[in-house]
Order: sequence, then structure tokens, then C-alpha cells
Amino acid sequence: MKKIKALMIAAFFLVAGSTFAQTATPATTPAKKEIKTKKDGTPDKRYTENQKLKKDGTPDKRYNENKNLKKDGTPDKRFKTSKADSLKAVKKKS
Repeated sequence: MKKIKALMIAAFFLVAGSTFAQTATPATTPAKKEIKTKKDGTPDKRYTENQKLKKDGTPDKRYNENKNLKKDGTPDKRFKTSKADSLKAVKKKS
């Protein structure tokens, strides 16, 4: 009697195992990251996916595009590096 039970359980596991092994899961393709752009076609710097990030998710300040930016992505004119660009433009006009 015990041998018959063991054979029945073994047969059940063989049948169940083969049916689960046959079912295929559909392959998922990774979603394409869409880069948000401005009207003129340049990447919008307000969104973090267009910036180089550190492991903790904050912008990496070693890159020029992440230095001294305001929330809207434009350069902050309070810093000397940004002021130099604006002063050059003023000198060219006069």
C-alpha cells in the first residue's frame, strides 16, 4: 500500500512538473526612455533623466550641464562662471 502511494505521488509530480515546465512566459521588452526636449529640439535640463546622476540620484556637479543651474535649467547668474558669459555678450554689443 505504501509503495502504491509513493508511485502515485511520484507520477503526480512528474505530470505536474512537466506541465509547468511547458508553459512559456511572454518576453517583456524594456521600455524606451523618452527624452523630453524643448521646442527648438535641445534636451530640457529640468528633467533628471537628461542629467548625469550620482548613485544616490542627485545631479553630478562634475559635469558642466549640472553646475549652477536654476530649477528651470537655465544658468544661475549669481556665480562668476555664468557672469563671465553674460559680460562677454554685453561687451560685444557695445
